[in-house]
Amino acid sequence: MQRFFAIRHGVTAQGVAIALSTPIFLGMAPIFGKLAYAEGADPFTVAATRTIVAVVLLWMVYLIFFRKFIYIYPAGLLGCIVVGVVNGIGSLFYYGGLGLLDASLVQLLNGMYLVFAVLMSAIGGERITWRMSARVGLALAALVILTGFHEKPVDWLGVGLMLGSALMFAGTVSLSQYVLYEMPSPTATLYIVSTMGIVVAMVWFATGLEVSAATVQAAAWPILLLGVTTAASRLSLFAGVKFLGSLQTSILAIAEIGVALVLAFFVLGERLSAIQLLGVAALGGSLLLVRVSDLRPHILNPGAILVENLANWQFQEIAFHRAFGTRDQDNASEVMSTVTTQELIAIRRMMGAADKATDPFPIWKNQAISVNLKALLDTAETEAIKNTDVQAFGE
Repeated sequence: MQRFFAIRHGVTAQGVAIALSTPIFLGMAPIFGKLAYAEGADPFTVAATRTIVAVVLLWMVYLIFFRKFIYIYPAGLLGCIVVGVVNGIGSLFYYGGLGLLDASLVQLLNGMYLVFAVLMSAIGGERITWRMSARVGLALAALVILTGFHEKPVDWLGVGLMLGSALMFAGTVSLSQYVLYEMPSPTATLYIVSTMGIVVAMVWFATGLEVSAATVQAAAWPILLLGVTTAASRLSLFAGVKFLGSLQTSILAIAEIGVALVLAFFVLGERLSAIQLLGVAALGGSLLLVRVSDLRPHILNPGAILVENLANWQFQEIAFHRAFGTRDQDNASEVMSTVTTQELIAIRRMMGAADKATDPFPIWKNQAISVNLKALLDTAETEAIKNTDVQAFGE
């Protein structure tokens, strides 16, 4: 499916540049978070306020410059809500763990999300290979080394929260590719981040934690910068998934570990022990064993495989109906007969449809997943014979 997305969009320099910016913004998160904690802010306050800042910033920019991306259809909104809830819960885990662990260790543990993504693929029906077993084994060894050979005692609650965050992030990236298939990435980002804001704000208000004015003033700049990087990282993350697919984006995003380690070294003065560096090497080996095919769905779904872009296809049907449909074919309100060309153009833009004809059933010889029509026909023929035999026996 990943290659199918790449075939559809094309792996462009723009897509690679956007995806490469993702780890830069993600790697800044633990640094600004630690700076906010140093000023007395608690994890829930940091998670909630940085997300609210990101939501307000995105809505302001969209209302002024990108109003066309505000439109969303109900099914797409539901998908964004699901992804946003998963990502929101993950952010609460993340900042909870960040308050208990060093920023460098937090980011290393968060890198486990790629292993969780592969495990999700296995649970979904993919065959367990030696490569997958080796990858999971290396990741578990890295986890033991990183947490068991620290210079100071490791808070296991923090480790658990970070593993929960990694699991939620893996779910976010995996689920978002299906939402983004029929939606522009800026639209998905707006509503996913908005849902995140609602989730974390509800938890923040439910905890009833009081924050002093002095703490708010002292932590304002780190939280503000954290909100900006949150908005930028989600825009680049989901744009990368749209351009390159979830796995390629995940592999590129894992470079956030390097960004966080460098920033933690220079800004926070954090150090890893010599033995923990072996854990870093083991984690890197686990990540290097990931292949493009590791998250490719193997469940046969002809509808998802054959239909390229439902929005384009639906708009072509609307345009054809407007041009050649008769009055008796219109709906009860006779809406189509009154739609102008300018309104049709606006509808096309809101749907995110292309401005040219589209082939609704593209099948390429180099497509990553193809339908085995012979197997389908043979199965159908076998079932038909069985049904005939049963009917004959009954008679």
